[in-house]
Amino acid sequence: MSRNVALLAGRDLSSTLAWRHGQAISAGELLADAAALAERLPAQGQSVNLCIDRYLFAVGLVAALLRGHTSLMPPNALPETLRQLRQPGAGAYALCDGPAVDTGGLPRHQVLHAPGLTPSTSAPNVSADFDAVCLLTSGSTGAAQSHCKRWDLLQANGLAEATRLAELLGWDSIRGLNVIATVPPQHSYGFESSVLLALFGGAAFDATRPFYAADIAQALARVPSPRALVTTPFHLKTLLLAGIALPPVDLVLSATAPLSPQLAMQAELALGARLIEIYGCTEAGQVATRRTTEGELWSTFAALHLHAVAEDGGGKRDRGEQFVVSGGHVAEPTPLGDVLDLLDSQHFRLLGRANDLIHVAGKRSSLAHLDFKLNQIDGVEDGAFWLPDEVTDGVVRPVAFVVAPKRSAREIVSALRQQLEPAFVPRRVVHVAALPREATGKLTAATLRSFAIGQLTQAGKAGTGG
Repeated sequence: MSRNVALLAGRDLSSTLAWRHGQAISAGELLADAAALAERLPAQGQSVNLCIDRYLFAVGLVAALLRGHTSLMPPNALPETLRQLRQPGAGAYALCDGPAVDTGGLPRHQVLHAPGLTPSTSAPNVSADFDAVCLLTSGSTGAAQSHCKRWDLLQANGLAEATRLAELLGWDSIRGLNVIATVPPQHSYGFESSVLLALFGGAAFDATRPFYAADIAQALARVPSPRALVTTPFHLKTLLLAGIALPPVDLVLSATAPLSPQLAMQAELALGARLIEIYGCTEAGQVATRRTTEGELWSTFAALHLHAVAEDGGGKRDRGEQFVVSGGHVAEPTPLGDVLDLLDSQHFRLLGRANDLIHVAGKRSSLAHLDFKLNQIDGVEDGAFWLPDEVTDGVVRPVAFVVAPKRSAREIVSALRQQLEPAFVPRRVVHVAALPREATGKLTAATLRSFAIGQLTQAGKAGTGG
């Protein structure tokens, strides 16, 4: 017989769970809004939660739970992606917080906050083994791969992060911590470090998803202390380069890409906060943390353990092994897509993506490492390496794309020569206005390839070398 887990286990329903337009919204009000929405949803189906407003996203998530519906989280909200979810018999429908959203033909249900509703005074239970959320990622064939998360494991995930953050801050708990997140709630990191932290850890989140530096500063100022900023290296660097006054922050969380120690130190000084990086993946969720200014060593969440296994079959990896995480909120042993240097089952150094390793002139490195060094250069606001298909003098030569209006290509190459082996110093540095990053700050290989080819073609027609 399946056991039940309380929807908001251990949470005072009168406490603030979200901030919206500067107004506090309690956990009880969230439950009331969700119950009202659940009554309008179909008897059967799957929810595709497209809400940009983080509070309304949470209302939609809870309403789907109350209705017994799994929430699907596709990799993006493009109409073509949404059309692929219109499978016969699936009953997928879209939850929206605005009339202009193109749902790709999915039936639309509007999500609202009704301040006049009587707040709930008790929280319902949810079956522990119910697949509450399915994160969808694009597989190698282009077909979406489902990574479903049981409700009890989501709860364990949120509690694990809340416990770790409290330990790192020297607090008894993170109850009352107010979170501003620049990452969408549909992304696994944004979901875990804002929505789950509030549902299970006692924190509260702001409903907005600020992007520009001034908007981030205003969002931080709208909520009382203690404050946390959940962001990415790209957003963090943009924020610090803006040079605007920022309210004091107690905690900064960063994920989706490695963060340089220099940027971490700048952030801690500018915000007066501890900066913690989170390492994880869609398949396993969050796995480990580190305080970047204290060193490169990562520590897994308390119940999680890592081990290496030999690569089977004919597949070849540079190290002949893959790394697996298990325990805690990771119900089944799950392979990671990165190459690690394991010190023991709970401590490691991150060497780079397994599919990110490159060879040039007999030397090995990773694109992540090269990007790390490029973005350390003073005056480089953003940058990325790309390895083209063509061969020059028998060797594939990397190209660097940079947003660096005050640094010349010659200066950037000179700086990289001090940091990289000669084989990895780019023959070309191409200045661009911006890199085509996603809302999370990620720059996918496919997007970068298309962008790089377009930029090089344009530069070739213009007769310039970057």
